[in-house]
Amino acid sequence: MTRRILGEILVLWLSVLLLIRLCVFLVTGAGVHEVLLAAVPILFMYAPVFVCRLRGVDSWTYPLHVPAFSDREAWRDALREAGRVIAIVAIPWLIGYHLYQTLLFERGIAPNLPREWWWLPAYHVFFVAIPEEFFYRGYMQTRLDELWAPRWRIFGASLGPGWLLTCLLFAFGHSIVFFQWWHFAILFPSLVFGWLRARTHGVVAGALFHAWCNVVVALLDSLYGVVQP
Repeated sequence: MTRRILGEILVLWLSVLLLIRLCVFLVTGAGVHEVLLAAVPILFMYAPVFVCRLRGVDSWTYPLHVPAFSDREAWRDALREAGRVIAIVAIPWLIGYHLYQTLLFERGIAPNLPREWWWLPAYHVFFVAIPEEFFYRGYMQTRLDELWAPRWRIFGASLGPGWLLTCLLFAFGHSIVFFQWWHFAILFPSLVFGWLRARTHGVVAGALFHAWCNVVVALLDSLYGVVQP
């Protein structure tokens, strides 16, 4: 049982990320139109559904869906949970980022914003965060919880070894697609993504916080000159 589930998770993880790496290479290195990148969220969202069909189980037993837009209560609850976390981490994170850039790299704030910055929230919620949370927290963390039952109670959420392994795969999966030395740091916010999934029994709250993290980093990196707008 253990080998089978771990093998399933690792094959799914590696296969999807290698396909995404191929898509990125074809666009950035081979001149293929960037519309191909639409395959990235499709892979993240539908590969777990495909695996469920191979296993002969109903994918609806996993949190691989989002509420209808008309379900205002569900979206409001998810936003409230994500908002609570943001309220706790925002100020310490902003102070830490400022000190990191100014003291270590002697960078100052410049009036720069990413191009078409107004699209960032929608892009990161629907194109990045929700698909990734489907894949990692909706399927992988849930599947690993079937292997290792959650045994730790942390701030109202039941968590186990599957939470930690999913966070590791999430962090280092980024380096399979495109290596950056700092990818290990992705582990830390991913712990919160997984905690939100366990606390809310869904992926939307974690996806909203995930998107917030991405948008804030994109804005700060432009403001401090880490990347050119």
